[in-house]
Amino acid sequence: MSPQPADAYADKASFSRATAHLDAPLAVVDLAAFDANAADLVRRSQGKPIRVASKSVRCRALLERVLARDGFAGIMSFTLAESLWLARSGFPDVLLAYPSADRAGFAELAGDPEPAAAVTVMIDDPAQLDLIDAARPAGPGSGEEIRVCLELDTSYRLLGGRVRVGARRSPLRDPEALAALARTVVRRPGFRLVGLMAYEGHVAGVGDEVAGKPMRSRTVRVMQAAARKELAQRRWAAVRAVRQVAPRLEFVNGGGTGSVQHTAAEAAITEIAAGSGLYVPRLFDNFRSFRGRPAALFAQPVVRRPGPGVVTVLGGGYPASGAAGADRLPEPCLPAGLRYDPQEGPGEVQTPLLGAAADGLAVGDKVWFRHAKAGELCERFDRLHLVEGDRVVATVPTYRGEGRTFL
Repeated sequence: MSPQPADAYADKASFSRATAHLDAPLAVVDLAAFDANAADLVRRSQGKPIRVASKSVRCRALLERVLARDGFAGIMSFTLAESLWLARSGFPDVLLAYPSADRAGFAELAGDPEPAAAVTVMIDDPAQLDLIDAARPAGPGSGEEIRVCLELDTSYRLLGGRVRVGARRSPLRDPEALAALARTVVRRPGFRLVGLMAYEGHVAGVGDEVAGKPMRSRTVRVMQAAARKELAQRRWAAVRAVRQVAPRLEFVNGGGTGSVQHTAAEAAITEIAAGSGLYVPRLFDNFRSFRGRPAALFAQPVVRRPGPGVVTVLGGGYPASGAAGADRLPEPCLPAGLRYDPQEGPGEVQTPLLGAAADGLAVGDKVWFRHAKAGELCERFDRLHLVEGDRVVATVPTYRGEGRTFL
C-alpha cells in the first residue's frame, strides 16, 4: 500500500520556505506532484487518451502543461462561455460536459467557424436543440454546424428503480432512448452527432477505503463492483445502438479520476475523463486502487494567538460543493495536528485552530490546507504559485485571475 497523502510530501517545510517572501493567503501547486499524478493517470488509462476536466484545474497554464504530455488530449469544460474562451485561446478540442441555456453563447458558436470547429456541446433532450436553433442569428439550421454529444445516465438502479446510486444527470438511460435522440440529431439540419459520454460519478468520485469506516468501505466496494458490471454491459449496448445511427462517431467518453483503470478496460470506451487526480484534493484520499500526491494547497496566515493550544488564521471558510458534511471542509495539514474548533469550524474571515502544534506558531506564520475538491480552490485565489522543491518557479493566473468566473 502506498503512503497516505499526509506522508507524501517530500519535505513538509518546503512550501513555507518556497513562499517565505510572499504574504498569505496564497495558493501553490507542487509541480513535481502534479507531474507525478499526471503520469499515474496515463499509466492507469492503458493507452487510451485522457480528456482533462477543466473544472478540476481552472488554470490555463496548467491545462497547457498537462496537455503537452503524451497521453492527454482535449478538454472537458463546464460552461459554454468557458468553452468559447478556451477555443479562442487555442485549445482545439473542447467537450462541454453539461447542457447549456446560454443563448448568447450559442449565437456566438453558430456564427463563428473557429469555435464551432473546436467545441462539442452536450445534449440529452430535443428541447436543447430547439434552444440552440432559436439562438442562431438567422434562424434554425443557419450558421455553423454544431457538434453534438449525447449523455447516457450511468446511475445504478435497484429494486425496480426505487433505489438509485449515482448522480441525477441525463434522462437517457437505455440504448433505445439514446438511439432515438441520435436519429433526431442526424436528421436535423445544422447539427452533427460526434460523441457519447457516460460519467460514472458513483464509482469515479466515491472513495472505497474510508479510514476508520471498514463496513462502509466494504459496502461501497460491493456496490461499485456491481455498478461497474451493469454499466459496462449497458454502455456497450448504448454505443452499439448509437453507432448504428451515426457510424462515424468520433469518441465515447467515460470514467473519472477514481475509475480510470476500470473504464479504460471497456472496449466501448475511446477516451477517459479525469482532472481531480492532478491536484489530488482530500476527497481523493480514500481509494484503494491508487494513491496520488497532494499537489494543490493554500496557506492562511496566523493573525491571533487566543491562548495556549489555539491560533487564529485569516479566512479559510472554503467549503466544497456537494452534500454538506465534514468531508467538504478544507483540511489543515501543515503543521500536522491542527483541528477546527467544533463550535466555529472554518470561518468566513477567521478560523480558530486547536492542537499542540498551535504553540509552535507565531503571528505571521503560515498554516497550510488542502481543499476538499480540486478546481474550486481556484475560485478563491487569483493566482497559483508553482513550486519546485523550495522555490517558486512561476506565478500563473487562475481563471479568476484572468477575470473569468464562469459559475
